[in-house]
Formats: sequence, structure tokens, C-alpha cells
Amino acid sequence: MRIVVTGATGNIGTGVVRALRADPQVETIVGLARRPAEGVVTADVERDDLVPLLRGADAVVHLAWLFQPTRRPERTWRANVLGSMRVFEAAATAGVPKLVYTSSIGAYSPRQDDEPVTEDWPTHGWPGAAYTREKAYLERYLDAFEARHPKLDVVRMRPGFVFQRSAATEQRRLFAGPFVPGSLVRPGLIPVVPDIPGLRFQIVHTDDLADAVRRAVTRPVRGAFNIATGPVVTPRFAADLLGARTIPVPAAAVRAAVDAAWRLHAIPASPGLFDAVMRLPVMDTSRAESALDWRPERDAAETLREFLAGLREGAGADTAPLAPDRHRLHEISTGVGREP
Repeated sequence: MRIVVTGATGNIGTGVVRALRADPQVETIVGLARRPAEGVVTADVERDDLVPLLRGADAVVHLAWLFQPTRRPERTWRANVLGSMRVFEAAATAGVPKLVYTSSIGAYSPRQDDEPVTEDWPTHGWPGAAYTREKAYLERYLDAFEARHPKLDVVRMRPGFVFQRSAATEQRRLFAGPFVPGSLVRPGLIPVVPDIPGLRFQIVHTDDLADAVRRAVTRPVRGAFNIATGPVVTPRFAADLLGARTIPVPAAAVRAAVDAAWRLHAIPASPGLFDAVMRLPVMDTSRAESALDWRPERDAAETLREFLAGLREGAGADTAPLAPDRHRLHEISTGVGREP
């Protein structure tokens, strides 16, 4: 099999490439990335001619996604929505028989209770955050795309939050910003965790999601798959991991603090993203377990412990998205890797 992977140097992409390399059915992997990196083809999904790169592939795995700049939603819309549409159409033009796209739990419509939702739950997202708007829009686009290309098998992976050690520093930069030192996130140094009513979310280790993607690539499946490990993460769960206690804090107070920090440019994560997280449903993963024979190898506690260790260590990898801070600061000071 010849597999093309967009976004091959990011958090999910590095895991997917590892998983595919370990599968004897996969003979060739062509990784695409926006910025030059060893072992990948430099290609921008917004601008470059993708058809020649996808022609002859047995499957395209589309992972490329731009989280920042959150203050310029028109920029992320061009990269994420219009760029993804270009990948989808290029795959159809190139005659690729399978497209695997990583959507998100964020594509789902809000649900306030804890009853798990299956893949037929509505995917209209939360309108107040660019990320969830973009994920929901692409779900609608794929509905029409599948109708126009019924012979092309489209798989939509909908994971919870995706963590691995080497992505910890990148994710701190993306969501918390430079003023939150990861070295402080250790048991004993954080005495309390805010217990925000209604806050709960699901996570999955990068390697477990990558294994699900590999199975979707190599098996005759199509449709959507919820991907997450257990248990569901709550403030009390996080407090237990950190050896801390919880204190009740109203969601409105936290939202106001996030909004103030956002307005002061102290954090990159918008208050709309906080609103979206507060409305995420809990996903039922039974379809992935039955159709893909998939089981996560790491539970939520192990996944979060690895991620927190990565935060403390300033962990990263040798790709531009996952570079540790010392390399990222060099990029910024020299102008390399700046967003246009």
C-alpha cells in the first residue's frame, strides 16, 4: 500500500507515520508538511497542486490543521477549511480509493448530560469558536462530497483531545501561551484544582489514535468513528493525578478570567473555545471497538501523566510544530516559521 499523510510532522501526524511504518501492509508512506522537514515532502494544502502528490495512493490521511492564530479566524479558515476542501477534491481527482480525515469531538453539537453519543449525533459544533465552526463545516462539506463520489470510501475519525509526551510543549504554546511555565505542573506544586461544574472531557493518546487510523486505512471500512480512552476526565480526576484538592469555582468566573486574559493577550486560547469545551458531549466508542477491533492501550491516567511529564521536561520533537521552546524561540528570533 502507498499512503499519503498530510500534516505528517504534527502531534497526530508523527504518531500516524509511526503506526503505518510498523504495518507490513504499508510499503510506502509519503508525508506532506507545510514547512521543510527531513523525510517529508514540502507542500501547502492551501496553495500547491496536490493531485500529482496524491496520484497512485491507496489512501490519503488528512491531518493538516492550523490552530493559530486564533485572533485571525480568516487565516485558520483558509488553511483548515479551504485547504481541507482542496485535499478532498484532489484525492477524488487523483482517483484515490480511500480518504481518512481526522475530524474532532469538537464537531459534535452540544450536549449537557453525560449520556454517551454515537456517531449519528448531530455535528453542528459550537458557533462561538473558530475550531468547532471549522470542524462542523467540513462535516457538512464531506456529506456532499460523499454523495458526489460514492465510490470513494471516506472515513471520519472523531477523537477527543489528543496527547503525547513530545507534543506537550507545543500544546502549552497553543492553548496556555508562554506565561504558563510547564515546570510547575507537578504533584505537590499545585495545591488546588478548580472544580468547575459541568466540565468533563475525553482524551486519547496519540499512539492509540494513530492505531485507529492505521486500522481504518487498511480495513474495508467507511463512515465515522469516535475515538477516546477512559475514564472521562473531570477536575476531580485531574486533582487526584496532581495530589491536589478541588475547590468549587463557578464556570462563569473561569470564563470571565479566560476572557480577561484573552483580551490582554496573555493566553492564545479564546473564551469561545472554553465555551465549546464546556458543551462537549461524551462519546460512545463501541463502533471503533467492533468495526476496527480497536482498543486503547493507555487509559486517561497514563496518558495525562505522560503529557504532564512532557510539560515539566519541556519535551518536544525534531519537527517545526513539535519543537521545544529553545528551538521555537530561535525560529521567532530569526523569522523562520512565522505565520504570514
